[in-house]
Amino acid sequence: MVKLMGHIAMGLLWALPVWFVWDGRVALAFVGFVLATVMLPDVDLVLRHMIPGVEHHGVTHTVLFVTVVAVVAGLVAAPVVKPMLQRWWVESEGEIVSKGAIHLFVVGGLLLGGLSHLFTDMLSAPDIAQPVEPFWPFFDKPVSFDLIYYSSAWWNLGLLIVAAAIHFGLMYLNQFPFENRYRIQKT
Repeated sequence: MVKLMGHIAMGLLWALPVWFVWDGRVALAFVGFVLATVMLPDVDLVLRHMIPGVEHHGVTHTVLFVTVVAVVAGLVAAPVVKPMLQRWWVESEGEIVSKGAIHLFVVGGLLLGGLSHLFTDMLSAPDIAQPVEPFWPFFDKPVSFDLIYYSSAWWNLGLLIVAAAIHFGLMYLNQFPFENRYRIQKT
């Protein structure tokens, strides 16, 4: 099983493109949201105690599950987070954001967090935990690369340091958290 630190590091890597899409507080909020969702597939660790037949690395570790949860949660959560995101968007981007953009923010964060978790689990050694079948029910075979021993504190910490360093560099280039001189100015 991959350590939490490894999942956070991979979530940070998957969230890197946000710095080329949004500025300041919005980008930082998105990164934080992705990090809050990286453990989404591990909801099976709780559900297996409440629902018979739920196993770790089962249905919650599929692209289908992550996508369905992201879309449904996006519909439910977007109205809840809209006031806060609206304020940050105006302060950071200088414009009012649409309901659709907020929905995309929530769905995108859940997708990136959940999918980064699946990818990280596919990289971990299958002899430590049951391999995942991320494309179930469309492709009923486990996918495992067994590239890196992700339970190693050195790999987890190293990946976290690299990911955090890249984020800090991109924040610096974006004049974190309020101004960005490198983007095309909105008129």
